[in-house]
Amino acid sequence: MEDSTDSTSTNRNTALQNMSFLTIDPSDYFFIHASDHPSMALVPKVLDGTNYAMWRRSMLISLSAKNKSGFINGTIPGESDPKYMLWQRCNDMVLSWILNSLNQELANSVLYVETPS
Repeated sequence: MEDSTDSTSTNRNTALQNMSFLTIDPSDYFFIHASDHPSMALVPKVLDGTNYAMWRRSMLISLSAKNKSGFINGTIPGESDPKYMLWQRCNDMVLSWILNSLNQELANSVLYVETPS
Protein backbone atom coordinates (compact mmCIF):
# COMPACT_ATOMS: atom_id res chain seq x y z
CA MET A 1 0.00 0.00 0.00
CA GLU A 2 1.35 3.44 -0.96
CA ASP A 3 1.77 6.01 1.77
CA SER A 4 -0.44 9.07 1.17
CA THR A 5 2.48 11.42 1.84
CA ASP A 6 4.49 9.65 -0.88
CA SER A 7 1.56 10.02 -3.27
CA THR A 8 1.16 13.72 -2.44
CA SER A 9 4.88 14.28 -2.85
CA THR A 10 4.87 12.48 -6.20
CA ASN A 11 1.89 14.53 -7.42
CA ARG A 12 3.59 17.77 -6.34
CA ASN A 13 6.84 16.81 -8.10
CA THR A 14 4.94 15.91 -11.28
CA ALA A 15 3.10 19.23 -11.18
CA LEU A 16 6.37 21.11 -10.72
CA GLN A 17 7.97 19.24 -13.62
CA ASN A 18 4.99 20.02 -15.83
CA MET A 19 5.17 23.70 -14.87
CA SER A 20 8.90 23.98 -15.56
CA PHE A 21 8.28 24.43 -19.28
CA LEU A 22 6.08 27.42 -18.45
CA THR A 23 8.90 29.21 -16.69
CA ILE A 24 10.39 31.82 -18.96
CA ASP A 25 13.71 33.47 -18.27
CA PRO A 26 13.32 37.27 -17.95
CA SER A 27 15.89 37.66 -20.73
CA ASP A 28 13.74 35.57 -23.11
CA TYR A 29 11.89 37.64 -25.72
CA PHE A 30 8.67 35.83 -24.75
CA PHE A 31 8.86 37.05 -21.16
CA ILE A 32 6.10 39.44 -20.12
CA HIS A 33 6.58 41.12 -16.77
CA ALA A 34 3.67 41.12 -14.32
CA SER A 35 3.46 44.91 -14.64
CA ASP A 36 3.12 44.77 -18.45
CA HIS A 37 -0.44 45.14 -19.69
CA PRO A 38 -2.10 45.89 -23.05
CA SER A 39 -3.18 49.45 -22.21
CA MET A 40 0.25 50.52 -20.99
CA ALA A 41 1.70 53.66 -22.60
CA LEU A 42 5.27 53.03 -23.71
CA VAL A 43 5.94 56.44 -25.22
CA PRO A 44 5.21 59.91 -23.81
CA LYS A 45 3.29 61.23 -26.83
CA VAL A 46 0.94 59.51 -29.24
CA LEU A 47 1.75 59.47 -32.94
CA ASP A 48 -0.38 62.13 -34.60
CA GLY A 49 1.22 62.23 -38.04
CA THR A 50 3.48 65.21 -37.32
CA ASN A 51 5.84 63.63 -34.80
CA TYR A 52 6.83 60.36 -36.47
CA ALA A 53 10.61 60.62 -35.97
CA MET A 54 10.31 61.29 -32.23
CA TRP A 55 7.57 58.67 -31.80
CA ARG A 56 9.54 56.03 -33.73
CA ARG A 57 12.72 56.58 -31.74
CA SER A 58 10.81 56.48 -28.43
CA MET A 59 8.96 53.31 -29.45
CA LEU A 60 12.16 51.54 -30.55
CA ILE A 61 13.87 52.39 -27.27
CA SER A 62 10.88 51.23 -25.23
CA LEU A 63 10.48 47.96 -27.13
CA SER A 64 14.21 47.30 -26.87
CA ALA A 65 14.11 47.89 -23.12
CA LYS A 66 11.34 45.28 -22.90
CA ASN A 67 13.29 42.89 -25.17
CA LYS A 68 10.52 43.04 -27.76
CA SER A 69 12.20 44.83 -30.69
CA GLY A 70 12.43 41.49 -32.52
CA PHE A 71 8.66 41.56 -32.93
CA ILE A 72 8.89 44.63 -35.15
CA ASN A 73 12.11 43.92 -37.01
CA GLY A 74 11.14 40.34 -37.86
CA THR A 75 13.99 38.56 -36.06
CA ILE A 76 11.65 36.57 -33.82
CA PRO A 77 10.06 33.70 -35.74
CA GLY A 78 6.28 33.48 -35.70
CA GLU A 79 4.26 30.41 -36.55
CA SER A 80 7.41 28.38 -37.16
CA ASP A 81 8.51 28.82 -33.54
CA PRO A 82 7.81 25.79 -31.30
CA LYS A 83 6.62 28.27 -28.67
CA TYR A 84 3.99 29.71 -31.02
CA MET A 85 1.42 30.32 -28.29
CA LEU A 86 3.94 32.42 -26.35
CA TRP A 87 4.86 34.24 -29.56
CA GLN A 88 1.18 35.02 -30.21
CA ARG A 89 0.68 36.39 -26.70
CA CYS A 90 3.74 38.66 -26.94
CA ASN A 91 2.89 39.70 -30.49
CA ASP A 92 -0.57 40.78 -29.32
CA MET A 93 0.96 42.69 -26.40
CA VAL A 94 3.34 44.56 -28.72
CA LEU A 95 0.47 45.33 -31.10
CA SER A 96 -1.62 46.71 -28.25
CA TRP A 97 1.28 48.91 -27.07
CA ILE A 98 1.66 50.30 -30.57
CA LEU A 99 -2.07 50.84 -31.06
CA ASN A 100 -2.26 52.66 -27.72
CA SER A 101 0.50 55.00 -28.88
CA LEU A 102 -1.39 56.18 -31.97
CA ASN A 103 -4.05 58.85 -32.15
CA GLN A 104 -7.55 57.49 -32.71
CA GLU A 105 -7.65 58.11 -36.46
CA LEU A 106 -4.34 56.33 -37.08
CA ALA A 107 -5.23 53.49 -34.70
CA ASN A 108 -8.50 52.89 -36.54
CA SER A 109 -6.66 52.65 -39.86
CA VAL A 110 -4.30 49.88 -38.63
CA LEU A 111 -6.55 48.11 -36.13
CA TYR A 112 -6.67 44.84 -38.09
CA VAL A 113 -2.94 44.45 -38.65
CA GLU A 114 -1.86 41.05 -37.31
CA THR A 115 1.86 41.61 -36.74
CA PRO A 116 3.80 44.72 -35.84
CA SER A 117 6.58 44.03 -38.37
